[in-house]
Amino acid sequence: MNILFVASEAHPLIKTGGLGDVAGYLPPALSKSGASVCVAIPGYTEVLEKIPGFKPLDRYHIDGFSVDIIESRLPNSDVKLWVVCCPQLFEREGGPYQDDEGRDWPDNALRFGVFAKVIVAITQNWIELDWPVDLVHCNDWQTGLIPALLKLQTKAPATLFTIHNLAYQGLFPYHDFARLQLPPHLWTHHALEFHEQLSFLKGGLVFADRINTVSPSYAEEIQTREFGCGLDGLLRYRSEALSGILNGADTQQWNPATDAYLASTYNKSTLTKKAINKLALQALFELPQDKTIPLFSVVTRLTQQKGIDLILDAIPMLQNTSLQFAILGTGDKRLELRLRNCARKHRDRFAIKLAYNESWAHLAIAGADAFLMPSRFEPCGLTQLYSLRYGTIPVVHAVGGLMDTVIDASADNLAAKKANGVQYKKDTAKSLVRAIQQTLKLYDDKPVWKSMQRAAMQQDFSWPTAAEQYMALYKQILSGN
Repeated sequence: MNILFVASEAHPLIKTGGLGDVAGYLPPALSKSGASVCVAIPGYTEVLEKIPGFKPLDRYHIDGFSVDIIESRLPNSDVKLWVVCCPQLFEREGGPYQDDEGRDWPDNALRFGVFAKVIVAITQNWIELDWPVDLVHCNDWQTGLIPALLKLQTKAPATLFTIHNLAYQGLFPYHDFARLQLPPHLWTHHALEFHEQLSFLKGGLVFADRINTVSPSYAEEIQTREFGCGLDGLLRYRSEALSGILNGADTQQWNPATDAYLASTYNKSTLTKKAINKLALQALFELPQDKTIPLFSVVTRLTQQKGIDLILDAIPMLQNTSLQFAILGTGDKRLELRLRNCARKHRDRFAIKLAYNESWAHLAIAGADAFLMPSRFEPCGLTQLYSLRYGTIPVVHAVGGLMDTVIDASADNLAAKKANGVQYKKDTAKSLVRAIQQTLKLYDDKPVWKSMQRAAMQQDFSWPTAAEQYMALYKQILSGN
């Protein structure tokens, strides 16, 4: 089974979010499960600086551009890596999708349209790499044109399209459709047209053999008007081809027993050592050092999607409650300003660091008692997986992957010693406050709290588990089921 895994980013070469983690960790796990996997990504400046060495494979001319395909290995693995190099499109200062000021590159449609055409050429052996592709695994809107273009070929590999976040759709004006010289019959609401715009994402949703998302609950949610981003009707139409597989977590990098970033390592048998990290976290955030006061942490992008405004709205309702908050991240400048003001007003209980630092992130997850994720939607989520692994009880909005990974502290789940977190259902500050108050009651019952911590640390969200499910899905697709 030859799997061409196509993405616009891959850890550790380049990463902006969860897609980068999936593209970096899933292919090696698939390789260990018996698949022959090759990862294909664009040749951004940052990627070319990081690949350990390469050999040129072939040159291809498309839409007036000269494209070089070079081969390397995905770092720390035996997985083959093909890098699509085109200096005019990919080698520039800034991020993979935006410039240094946070503005989308104006030629994104051209950049990822050409990238898609090159991938199609590889599958048809027009670029003579002599590696027959059985299935192309496409990821997010940047690869959405690939299934559409492959449907134009008489002999094409099977396709799987994974939605990592439906909110990002790759929408462009008609002149980009024309500039890419796409077949006119694709400009219809049954194909790539979406409210008089070109939608890269629709290419994957309409034309891929199968569609999946990064959690089973998110696969259900996106078929509703609330979470479907205007595409819920199409997704309901394709519901038989749609499923969800939970992402994994890097269990080597995120392991409390070996984590070099911690003040003290620990495991589920030595949970008392976790308190050493709590004191270190309080010191880092300049909060009063007290092992007994409940400490909640947040490590995230500071955006409306992540529910940061709900945390801010909840603080006044908790003013007579003994607890602390430590928040780490960057994002929306208006939210950053509100967080600064809140930290000045509540210096002894609310602290922020408007930055992202890997060692701080590890300590924030290990040192806190509970981890807040009030996301309005969350396709999968990774930080709640890390917090579970570290025995830090997640408090989450019951959506998407959060609902699939956090077992709520209901009476039945507590009695069965399965509960590993706290869920709340309504997307309001009052509901978040009630969940925090429930968490505080659980925290005061030390035997119950320790039981929840141990249940959390026993969960298995490893990439090999995810890879087994993807292998089964690949086999279904290739068998025509």
